[in-house]
Amino acid sequence: MKKILLLGAGLSASTLIRYLLNNAQENDWKLRVGDISEESAKKKLNGHARGEYMLFDVHDAVQLENEVKGADLVVSLLPAKLHYLVAQACIKNKKSLVTASYVSKEIQKMDNDALANGVLLMNEVGVDPGIDHMSAMQVINRIKDDGDRLISFESATGGLVAPNYDNNPWKYKFTWAPRNVVLAGQGGARFYHNGKFKYIPYQKLFERTENIEIPGHGQFEVYANRDSLQYQAAYGLSDLLTMFRGTIRRPGFCEAWNLLVQLGATDDSYVMDDSKNMTYRDFTNSFLAYNIIDPVELKLARYLGISQDSPLMKKLEWLGLFDDKIKIGHSGYTPAQCLQHILEQKWQLDPSDKDMIVMEHQFDYLHIGTHRKMYSTMVIIGEDQVHTAMSITVGLPVAITTKLIIQGKITLKGVQIPVLKEVYDPVMKELSEYGIKFEERDFKVS
Repeated sequence: MKKILLLGAGLSASTLIRYLLNNAQENDWKLRVGDISEESAKKKLNGHARGEYMLFDVHDAVQLENEVKGADLVVSLLPAKLHYLVAQACIKNKKSLVTASYVSKEIQKMDNDALANGVLLMNEVGVDPGIDHMSAMQVINRIKDDGDRLISFESATGGLVAPNYDNNPWKYKFTWAPRNVVLAGQGGARFYHNGKFKYIPYQKLFERTENIEIPGHGQFEVYANRDSLQYQAAYGLSDLLTMFRGTIRRPGFCEAWNLLVQLGATDDSYVMDDSKNMTYRDFTNSFLAYNIIDPVELKLARYLGISQDSPLMKKLEWLGLFDDKIKIGHSGYTPAQCLQHILEQKWQLDPSDKDMIVMEHQFDYLHIGTHRKMYSTMVIIGEDQVHTAMSITVGLPVAITTKLIIQGKITLKGVQIPVLKEVYDPVMKELSEYGIKFEERDFKVS
């Protein structure tokens, strides 16, 4: 019997665990789940005969060593910054590892050691990164195989609340890690556009958006995401005129979020003084000039250059930023942590809410002397609060990849992402059986 070790039983783990348990008998494996919350691991296994749970602390080196040593394959859904600890233990014990996170600098440096020890460190097999890579590579290679030339590639993904449930002024609720949402974009963004290198610094990122429309699902806006250029080599796209990766939000979100960026509320570089006793109003006022005459609302509106009765101001008011009764209640918080705490009270999914994942690729290519454009779009609605669209689209590709590795159908070694046919073809084929598929629109431009 094979043993799969899963580290981390958070929100994104639900569908992954369901898949691995549903396939455990047929494939003769057992799933052992460890989490900093033993109760969370226990709850997700739901008493399944092929499941085991435990209290797990990745910083306990002895426990980590013993658990990895006793496994046949390791899956990590821990916070991304902790994967390197698991990867080190995996290389030492010659066990392969699967994660849904971006390849970190620490992980990338392990490539030679992983190869020398016959270990696969497979990263970026979630939704974004993950399904975005695999679905894009299918189309990119199809275009190349047809003898056509790809000249532009744009891709964007968003984790949103489903339309029937976006019932607040921001049209947004947390569907994944709140901290990641608050800190998004702080490294700025790099990409190519019409043959020109572009860089957007963080303080301008949410001002530089573009609008898209997805048939049947309405209007969205996109802001640039991280370093689009790092995937040119991996995708085999060195001669593109446009290479862009973005994040999708509903219209109006970025303009309002930019106010919080300009205010300084997303800063994570210093600790605020006495954040525990700071009211939400105190928090907002802390970024503004000293003035005992004007109310905070007026000072903020002047500072940000907006009208006090504007829709933008209404969005800030709705968050409770001017409340003088509710306190942050936590010591040693940075501005970003204070803001996250405030947002978590307002942007939580209601019990009956469902989330939505939206992904769209745009391919411009030359075909027999003509310029053609293809849109490839995926929209997934969550089942419920447990098997959310985020959990489904992160968990299923991780689970399927895990199965293929343990079955010996993926034989790669070293640090990898899923851009090779050996990975993306079988994973995307099985994902389609679960309703995760793309609709394509292809037409002549000129």
